[in-house]
Amino acid sequence: MTDEESRRALDALIRDRREDYAGLSRLIGRNPAYIQQYVKRGSPRRLDERDRRILADYFGVAEAALGAPVSRQLRVARAGESRKGADLIAVPRLALGASAGPGALGGEERGASEMLFPPALLRDLGAGRAEALSLIRVEGDSMLPTLGNGDDILVDGDDAAARLRDGIYVLRVGDALIVKRVSLTASGRIAVRSDNPLSADWPDMEARDLAVIGRVVWAGRRLR
Repeated sequence: MTDEESRRALDALIRDRREDYAGLSRLIGRNPAYIQQYVKRGSPRRLDERDRRILADYFGVAEAALGAPVSRQLRVARAGESRKGADLIAVPRLALGASAGPGALGGEERGASEMLFPPALLRDLGAGRAEALSLIRVEGDSMLPTLGNGDDILVDGDDAAARLRDGIYVLRVGDALIVKRVSLTASGRIAVRSDNPLSADWPDMEARDLAVIGRVVWAGRRLR
């Protein structure tokens, strides 16, 4: 396979799966324009072997489909397995949504699928134990423009109430999950706000009234 054929093959996968260049660049730990420059301009001329392995595993294709002369299987660490020496960490996508609106019913919280992350990216994000990470899908528009309906968010369950500080969190209200921006007020109370000015806020709450699921440390979306 020539270098040009490799670029065309990757671009076809991106279009078929409705992925975006910037998201895939971040997946391999590169700057947001890296994949687009590779596909459209041939810069770099060919993908680094490690980058190619990660992309092939993410798309579920053989490395040869992206130009590798010899296939190699990545070591993927899943829940309960050692992360030492792993090429990728599998984070479960839970079968529920976090509403950026009135609140989505949690339902049965089980792994419906998973997404693979390079360990270096998780370290850069400040994420904690792999066992405490989960992916859920945003529902609603109250966090626009930061988060939109259908976005995937990576939630660190180790970074919850005990370490609460200004940031975006997933909260449980009754049987519903919501994703909101949380900030500490001068009086020591908690403000829970929507980024969309048309949506409701809770500007004065006691910390003990919040059931904090975890902090949002990463978000991914398809370009629309």
